Amino acid sequence: MHPAPAFRWEDRDAMRAFVRDVTFGQLFAATPDGPRVAQVPVIWLDHDTLGLHVARGNGISRHLDGAAALFTVLGPEGYIRPDWYELGPDQVPTWNYLAVELEGTARRMDRDALAAQVDALTAEQEARHPAPAWTRDKLDPRASDKLLDAIIGFRLEITAWRGTAKLGQNKPDAARLAAADASEAAGRRAIAQLMRAWRR
Repeated sequence: MHPAPAFRWEDRDAMRAFVRDVTFGQLFAATPDGPRVAQVPVIWLDHDTLGLHVARGNGISRHLDGAAALFTVLGPEGYIRPDWYELGPDQVPTWNYLAVELEGTARRMDRDALAAQVDALTAEQEARHPAPAWTRDKLDPRASDKLLDAIIGFRLEITAWRGTAKLGQNKPDAARLAAADASEAAGRRAIAQLMRAWRR
């Protein structure tokens, strides 16, 4: 995470909501084969535990049970030109972004817990769409079994939360808002909206 205290994001409820909204990130772990990463969807199992699953054939899967792991989520981001702040010539380019790192221990799930996690993740995502919800019950039972055979479920028991909200809050409000307007004009609407809304 960014080392500057001005960019530290420590609101766990807000970080939890951010992870729920994005749902997808990168899971990193050291393995005997070297560092590995898996791109995974996640769901909150409780306030400090994420549920996730990886493909059985993924190189990280056979080393993950009991391992220290790091899950990261990156939100909107964008390049900020120095002149966008309208503060004169002594500014430099930068990159604004919102990100969360969750560190913890990964624990393998049994098959029933994996099925429940897949069903809960699907239900949470299907609820975001107006169409009739898809459920695993719509599959032939043999197809459902094959699906579960192909993945391994894990819980990530979180021991450390780190957030970065680098959105221009070390600049005066007028400069941050000017940069937000320029970001939107450059096609970076999501980061512009965050820059406008952010309050320390």
